[in-house]
Amino acid sequence: MRRLRVLVLMHPDFVPPESTDGYSPREINVWKTEFDVVSTLRAAGHDVRPLGVQEELRPIRDAIESLKPHVVYTLLEEFHYATTYDQHIASYLELMKVPYTGCNPRGLILARGKDLSKTLVHHRRIAVPAFGVFPMRRKVKRSSRLALPLIVKSLSEDGSFGISQASIVDTDEKLAERVAFVHERLGTAAIAEQYIEGRELYVGVLGNSRLRVLPVWELKFGNLGGQGARQIATEKAKHDTDYQERVGIVDGPADDLAPEVTARIQRTAKRIYRTLGLDGYARIDFRLAADGTPYFIEANPNPEIAESQEFAKAALYDGIAYTELLHRILALGMSRAKAGASVG
Repeated sequence: MRRLRVLVLMHPDFVPPESTDGYSPREINVWKTEFDVVSTLRAAGHDVRPLGVQEELRPIRDAIESLKPHVVYTLLEEFHYATTYDQHIASYLELMKVPYTGCNPRGLILARGKDLSKTLVHHRRIAVPAFGVFPMRRKVKRSSRLALPLIVKSLSEDGSFGISQASIVDTDEKLAERVAFVHERLGTAAIAEQYIEGRELYVGVLGNSRLRVLPVWELKFGNLGGQGARQIATEKAKHDTDYQERVGIVDGPADDLAPEVTARIQRTAKRIYRTLGLDGYARIDFRLAADGTPYFIEANPNPEIAESQEFAKAALYDGIAYTELLHRILALGMSRAKAGASVG
């Protein structure tokens, strides 16, 4: 790929240092994705400028006018302290007529709302867990079609934010308590969905119109279940490296699946990607029930792209090295905007 000017948008707290020297693994983990993207693109010869933004659009505009980037690599997962505002940054970049990586605004909106995405996917006759939404400041009343146990989550947050073993509820009293926790601690509406006992599977999809589906990846819970806990992707299980090592949580290819099951899951991931209008790159999450049914849990446009995260590891397993993966993501953003003709 030719040398590009790349503006990388990120949270101000995650702007990485020039080197990881002198930092602990826990400190590095905070800005690992940002460091990997910036350092890898620089090593590939690109002119890369990291920019931390949170409350104002003006710094983005100023950087675009001064750098005149060929493409903006967006690593933002929130803006104005709200995860639901990340789509507005994509919209702003479109109004500025600057190519950017990742998903379009419409896809971000459709995927962000877990109720909306499940409804659209269910309409396509794809299996989804039964669910109910509990708006803020409304009495919690479980529908008769929602059989216990349920798992309670934020309606709009991702990254397993707010999910713990207490998120699994088996009584109406516990349901009300957990919904109140989501309302009060996370500040969002809650969604309660049928708890699917099974395997936690992730499928990466890369592309705009022509899609490449990556190998089915699995979060393997080690001896977590042996401790009497449910095998779910809690916030701790996803992000606490010490805890992962202690209980043996790892991720890797789901190679033991029957070929027809793997093919079905990958086809389903592609259908979901298209149904939700996603592009760039995304990760589709499933729970695989004992009867072999893959239940759609959620879609994650612009997932974690650190070299050690599931998406990049699945790509490498499929023959796409990390530098090549980032180049493909850049190329997809530029091709969507007709090769960045607006910046010269």
